[in-house]
Amino acid sequence: MYLAQTRAADGARSRADLPRARGARARVPPTVLALGAVSLVTDASAEMVTAVLPLYLMYGIGVGYLQLGALDGLYTGATALLRLAGGYAADRLGRPKAVAAVGYGLSALTKLGLPWAGTSAGGVGLLLAADRTGKGLRTAPRDALITGATPEEHLGRAFGVHRAMDATGALLGPLLAFAVLLAVPGDYDAVFVVGFFLALAGVVLLGVCVRPDRVPPAPGRARVTRACLTALGARDVRGAVLTSGLLGLVTAGDMFLYVALQQRMDLPARVLPLLPVATALVFTVAAAPLGRLADRVGRRRLFLAGHGALLVAYGCVAAAPAAVATAAVVLVLYGLYYAATDGVLIAHVGPRLPARARTTGLAVVQTSQALARAGGAVAFGAVAAAAGPAPAFAAFAVALLVVVAVAAALPLPRRRK
Repeated sequence: MYLAQTRAADGARSRADLPRARGARARVPPTVLALGAVSLVTDASAEMVTAVLPLYLMYGIGVGYLQLGALDGLYTGATALLRLAGGYAADRLGRPKAVAAVGYGLSALTKLGLPWAGTSAGGVGLLLAADRTGKGLRTAPRDALITGATPEEHLGRAFGVHRAMDATGALLGPLLAFAVLLAVPGDYDAVFVVGFFLALAGVVLLGVCVRPDRVPPAPGRARVTRACLTALGARDVRGAVLTSGLLGLVTAGDMFLYVALQQRMDLPARVLPLLPVATALVFTVAAAPLGRLADRVGRRRLFLAGHGALLVAYGCVAAAPAAVATAAVVLVLYGLYYAATDGVLIAHVGPRLPARARTTGLAVVQTSQALARAGGAVAFGAVAAAAGPAPAFAAFAVALLVVVAVAAALPLPRRRK
């Protein structure tokens, strides 16, 4: 009964969206643009902190590769169950915007806690976990809002535009962090405080510019769970979850790649926050075009192609000559990897989930991917601590090649009628 009602509701929504679908080539839905603006300022705040974390942890606190891997894994996969709880709460209450606002607010508050953590790696780890809790709470509701506001045939484009705006924030964040450290050398607390005010601006934008929630509350816990399990049981959704999980297990964290480039090229430690800028610039330029390409050639194909770019980047870090050209190639490939994968998976899975259980389903997909990447970061840290970063990148490149080859050999799911 519930599934029938959901299909009817989805059908009505689709009919209502026909004028919007016909005009989708002319403009992106306002909800997507508003959420893109929120993500832009929020990601600028987050990347200010992320850009200085390797510098702060390795040269300020003095952590080693094993500790860095543990912290990177915590940063990537912490509080996965709360991610699920956030998605479920958004569906049960019919309030995805409200749940997203809680997540954005929590992440903003953690920026104020970092100055008080001092040189305690444990304290920094707890605050990173709190920050990731906020990200976990907001990500699925935000992506559900984008999915609900966009015709299915243009979802790749919509997520591409959103991710491009998000990447613009990622581009600005390291530049702002670098500017702050130039103005007050070594004052990491100043970076954290400026990051807090940017994150606060994102919360305000969400409240003012994103339309109120219009999703009716789900009629019962059992029905939400049953609808979600039915959708996740579909062959193509199961395949996407499994593939993204396996790929996550053979993915190293961002911090490792940037630290390896900085050390191989023997760059001054103070330029480490600038290395993500090239990646973010490529991401910003390529996200929207690759999103449109995903709509045409298939989102699964582009997702795997993006991991192919990551494989080449790992190979360059492991074996290519230590030169400025090598670093440039790696950073460009890393940007293309993110542009071809971040959002493309959600654009593939989102329309296959029922509207009233969509946020929960997206949270399941995102959680499996986050946990896998957390495990991959910890494993990479252990290998790098034992053998060094170059052999670790070589090993992960081989493992990534195997997983991509197996995933590419699997039959493509048939398109829905």
